[in-house]
Amino acid sequence: MHFLMKWLGACAVALTLTLGLFLSPAQAQSQQPIRIGMSVAQTGPLAGGGKSSLLAMQMWRDDVNAKGGLLGRKVELIAYDDQGVPANVPGLYTKLIDEDKVDLLISPYGTDPIAAVLPLLKQRGLLTIGNFGFDNNAKIQYDRYFQIAPWGQGADGWANAFIEPGKKLGAKTIAFLAANTEFSQTLVAGARSLAKKEGLQVVYDQTYPATTVDFSSMLRSLQAAKPDLVFIASYPADSAALVRSINEIGVGPSVKLLGGGMVGLQYPAALQSLGPMLNGIVDYAHYVPEKTINFPGIQEFLERYAKRAAADKIDPLGYYLAPFGYAAGQLLEQAVTQTHSLDSRVLADYLHTHEMKTIVGAIRFTATGEWAAPRVFETQFQGVRGDNLDQFRQPGKQVIIYPEQFKSGEVHSPFEKARQ
Repeated sequence: MHFLMKWLGACAVALTLTLGLFLSPAQAQSQQPIRIGMSVAQTGPLAGGGKSSLLAMQMWRDDVNAKGGLLGRKVELIAYDDQGVPANVPGLYTKLIDEDKVDLLISPYGTDPIAAVLPLLKQRGLLTIGNFGFDNNAKIQYDRYFQIAPWGQGADGWANAFIEPGKKLGAKTIAFLAANTEFSQTLVAGARSLAKKEGLQVVYDQTYPATTVDFSSMLRSLQAAKPDLVFIASYPADSAALVRSINEIGVGPSVKLLGGGMVGLQYPAALQSLGPMLNGIVDYAHYVPEKTINFPGIQEFLERYAKRAAADKIDPLGYYLAPFGYAAGQLLEQAVTQTHSLDSRVLADYLHTHEMKTIVGAIRFTATGEWAAPRVFETQFQGVRGDNLDQFRQPGKQVIIYPEQFKSGEVHSPFEKARQ
């Protein structure tokens, strides 16, 4: 009996090996998972958004796999920590492509990391979903790159969300403060152009190193210039330093609106640490719990996200990037399912020619992969009290003042009065 069992086992192994020889490459591939690769900041200054974005992608992966995967294959997500450092990114994507043999790609998070790798992605001809880069594809013009951020091409959609409410307040002059980073400089260049087009006089324009922590001299010069509007393009660390300096020194009675492009004030850590110092600041947002925003599926997602985030001890709100991380997965899911293909050209053609349904709303893409209908929510912090994060789960703390169709309250002005 023992001999018979060994003989049968050997036969089974031999049969399996023999059948394997007759599997076509397509059949063998169909047994492998579909691999989606990305790098994302899990440590470093951009980790606050990066971890949230990654969790959302993992949730999408789990949801898809629970339904049987894509094309009958499970989905595997491979994510490396790029620390938010652009120099780290090209090597990680070369590894994803050449060693991990991924089928699809999500870009790194942030304008500067994306800028560091987009030429490589174009060279390799691979479809890529952009993860919140600002105007990265304007010069490269890569037709297989699709940006999930809702800003649209150029700075008009973003800067106009700040300048138009300012003009309605009677603004005639504007000042600019911008960090010396690719993101900030691209944004402020567009804002300058729009300000000129709108007839606003520039009375102060200052670029500063991204490592700046002392803004006292700049703010005093700003006060002397007496602008009506102050447009700021900053990254998380300098955004927080600016808010603290403004709280201490002020900007003068002439300023009607201040803010516009301050990255980082959307992070829960900043909301808690800055608290009432945020009052009066006008800044962009991707989602806030105002009653005028209720895209199908987003509330259910955020409820599930909050439970996962608590267990993983990351961004408990998830308003900034999480819904869009999930939506990035939905783009791939719909394109792959509808085309029955993983070919980058086929998928890109589909994304360019179809409206995509996501939890952040319906999306159509331009030739450069930006949203055809930009949607930047400009919000004002109002009535913030203490450091209780739960207050930001309620309406009325980040009031939408633009665009009109989503407006949830009136702007408080001038700034010095609004911040009291």
